Amino acid sequence: MSDSVLIPRLAIIGVGLIGGSLALALKEAGAVGEVVGYGRGKPNLETAIKLGVIDRYTRDPLDAVKGADVVFLATPVKTLSTVTQLFLPGLKAGAIITDGGSVKGDVARAIEPMLPEGVHFVPGHPIAGTEKSGADAAFPTLYHGKRCILTPTENTDLSALELIEKMWTLVGSEVVKMTLEKHDKVLAAISHLPHMVAYSLVNAVGSYDHYEENILEFSAGGFRDFTRIASSDPTMWRDIAETNREALLEMMEQFEGFFAELKADVSEGNGEKLFEFFLRSKQLRDAIL
Repeated sequence: MSDSVLIPRLAIIGVGLIGGSLALALKEAGAVGEVVGYGRGKPNLETAIKLGVIDRYTRDPLDAVKGADVVFLATPVKTLSTVTQLFLPGLKAGAIITDGGSVKGDVARAIEPMLPEGVHFVPGHPIAGTEKSGADAAFPTLYHGKRCILTPTENTDLSALELIEKMWTLVGSEVVKMTLEKHDKVLAAISHLPHMVAYSLVNAVGSYDHYEENILEFSAGGFRDFTRIASSDPTMWRDIAETNREALLEMMEQFEGFFAELKADVSEGNGEKLFEFFLRSKQLRDAIL
């Protein structure tokens, strides 16, 4: 094996879009040796083998991490600490655990206390994804031009942090570091709230019963583009809503305030205020492009 390989053995816990795409990207970069997959669904794991996402798989958690240099957790956030407990006894000294969870505070507080000496944890979150899931949804360019947030704590080993930062850089991501609290508040605003709005909008329109037909069938590009994320995995979003509850509620209240303002302007038929509201939003949106 080449000395240039960053990760001689990588264990992917949960071989879907996020974990599978990381494996493919590292393979494409020549930065990984063997990739071992672990998960509950045998058909999905067999698909991952056929597509070259992983090199082998196992349903035994201890076998999955045996000799692993890096273990990447890519299961729903509420399962991360439980899954970690399963394979901790099989980890070698110096192994690094990292994750792709969309909530960092609860995850880090649950995992760090259970780590044996010599095993490191680097909390992380790649800001990338689609509404699709499973090994067949993975592709190697998912992380190109995207950001990956790492949230080291006072307990994070610096050499482990450096390796995980290099890993994400190699797959095309810009790495940003921030605190656990800041991450969860930022993600509540830019990711978690939009998903809540999309799910609510689809439910609101789909439940409109003034006509016999389902009016969702008339939806065109704008509605479909806006609500695409409502096709995301319900289990994942249930877990995110529960584990990032405080930050999410804060942003939902912020949204309710602006929606109430807009509703009042519509009710009053105040064209000047409506224009100002839409213009302000357009300017903020255009500034991030």
